[in-house]
Amino acid sequence: MRRGLFPFLVFAFLSSSFAQVAPGAPGQMAHWTSGNKMAVGTSNSLGSKLWYTLGSEGTLNEVYYPTVDKANVRQLEFVVTDGKSWVERESEDTSHQIEVPDTEVLSFRQVNTSKAGRYRITKSYITDPDRDTLLIQVKFQRLKTGPVQLYVYYDPSINNSGMHDTGYSIDDTLVASDGGIASALASSLPFTKTTSGYFGVSDGLVDLKKSFALKNIYARAQDGNVVQVGELPAAATRDVNFTLALAFGPEGEVAIDNARKSLQKGYEHAYTEYAKGWRDWIDTLKQVDAKYRDQYQIAAMVMKAHEDKTYRGAGAASLTIPWGEETDADQPSVGGYHLVWARDLYEVATAFYSIGDKEAADRALNYLFNVQQKPDGSFPQNSWLDGRPFWGSLQMDEVSYPLILAWQLGRTDSESFTKHVKPAADFIVKNGPTSPQERWEEQAGYSPSTIAAEIAGLICAARIAQLNHDDDSRNRWMNTADQWANKLEAWTVTTSGKYADRYYLRLTQHGTPDSGEMLTLANKGGTFDEREIVDAGFLELVRLGIRPAGDPLIEKSLNVVDNVIKVDTPSGPVWYRYNHDGYGEQTDGHGYNEAGVGRLWVLLVGERGEYAVASGQDPTPYLDAMQKLANAGHMLGEQVWDRKDSPDANRFRIGESTGSATPLNWTCAQFVRLAVAAEEKKLPETPAIVADHFRQARTALPNSGSAVQTVRR
Repeated sequence: MRRGLFPFLVFAFLSSSFAQVAPGAPGQMAHWTSGNKMAVGTSNSLGSKLWYTLGSEGTLNEVYYPTVDKANVRQLEFVVTDGKSWVERESEDTSHQIEVPDTEVLSFRQVNTSKAGRYRITKSYITDPDRDTLLIQVKFQRLKTGPVQLYVYYDPSINNSGMHDTGYSIDDTLVASDGGIASALASSLPFTKTTSGYFGVSDGLVDLKKSFALKNIYARAQDGNVVQVGELPAAATRDVNFTLALAFGPEGEVAIDNARKSLQKGYEHAYTEYAKGWRDWIDTLKQVDAKYRDQYQIAAMVMKAHEDKTYRGAGAASLTIPWGEETDADQPSVGGYHLVWARDLYEVATAFYSIGDKEAADRALNYLFNVQQKPDGSFPQNSWLDGRPFWGSLQMDEVSYPLILAWQLGRTDSESFTKHVKPAADFIVKNGPTSPQERWEEQAGYSPSTIAAEIAGLICAARIAQLNHDDDSRNRWMNTADQWANKLEAWTVTTSGKYADRYYLRLTQHGTPDSGEMLTLANKGGTFDEREIVDAGFLELVRLGIRPAGDPLIEKSLNVVDNVIKVDTPSGPVWYRYNHDGYGEQTDGHGYNEAGVGRLWVLLVGERGEYAVASGQDPTPYLDAMQKLANAGHMLGEQVWDRKDSPDANRFRIGESTGSATPLNWTCAQFVRLAVAAEEKKLPETPAIVADHFRQARTALPNSGSAVQTVRR
């Protein structure tokens, strides 16, 4: 009899188990979210290797773990229903506010109010400084009477992919995993129901929209675009406070343990630790004008928050995927901007140095030299944190900036010189002054901004060579730098262009600026006479000390730039990268897709402000503009909308961030550096050795004009 019952029990168990597996694998296609973030955060500690981002739609977006190049979440939000006639999502059915309770702490509060006036949800975010857990303190307020039920909607995209996740429940905790990374979502008010399904087919939101309740409960969804939903107990449908813990680990058990321990610690205790970590660091920074202090502190913390905690010194360009809502998340190969560019990292490192955190700048240089640099001395266009190249081109300014940074940080020891400085400088001499790509990563040729970096890098390297008694290298690098400085205008300044009698071009393909050679722009921007395309990259010549701010050619070229690519917005003047730029939203408002219309770049306002400092002018209009161009979370982005009209007035307003990348680490660095420069009335990142060299040359040859004859024979 027992032998007869056993097969029946096995069959019943298996039938029940299979019934609990979600149907509809793998679900609809996964995408990332918009690059327009209202906030980013992490603890200022090494005990928590977790970073979070908050989107403009009032929800949690990408969460990065265990490094800043691994995104694991698409979205987390609340869903509210009356159980019989309506369902509302925070992202779609509420008005959104973002608040910064304390500008000395990188913590943010989202306030979402039902457009129908039914409820308000307030969410405050921190990470537990001791473990890999995001804590969300939630306050749910009823604004109208009547029954409601509250649910958590969680869309994991584990290990940089949204299409290969597995989701399941262990007790009252939702677990998702993929490729050695797992998440665990738990609540201080334990979930009464949990379900894991496939996006758009069998996920809990599909059920709620159809039935206004969770009627189809699935214990597991495997290898697909998994969405998880948890039902809060009835107590959460009244005015109530509770905490969500979204934790991570190499496997589900570890993630669950992290979530439970963080919930046991409690939000208030964790916040005290979290706040202290940030306030202690803020206290070490240089002070700036009180008018800019809040923005300065937030921008500085955002810079620090982009530094990885495993690959120390590696700073991601941005914790975003540009136009991610239109980017497939089916494979873990999408790098977005959560990669490392040597140029961006140089900008950030000089900002750290400027505000008083030399240790952070040193870590950045260590990363550049010890992880990114190639055996031939060059640096990849960009890379994953472990140094694996992502895109495959070469940008000569990225080979040059680490040399400038090495000199400024006093990295003149024999090992640094032999292993890092000398190979890079030799590579520049061998392969410059042209570059396969300039700083906008698009065109090959002679670029004023790239050549400025090469010249400054070689002079800094030459001084390091001298200190290491390598006079041959010193002389070769100095001679090359001076030769290129003397030929710079012949390569990049037109005397036959349509805008003025002389002005710098964005670049020339073959060093013949008066030839009228046709230039085909990237991103389907069109084909134009080289003499028509201008940018403000020549300002690097001033910032790096190669040309004086009062150089008539610099001033004349600035007039051209202002006439061609400046836009006066309600926030102040902002510039395009160059005219006919195609890297930006399409005209119908859809995200960039191999073509578009380049919008206004915020960091260019800061570059112009630094020029104002160098020329003895007032930089405050540019600081004011940058501060106004930040969003309500004080995030400074890459691009802002460039016109009064918009294909979608709810998404695009002139001077407000687009879907490209907010915050952008480079822009944050530009603001804090300008704030310090305005206070000190000098550019903190200008290498004095370069400025002195060319100042002495101009003194020796007062009538030489822009070109300076300093070649050593």
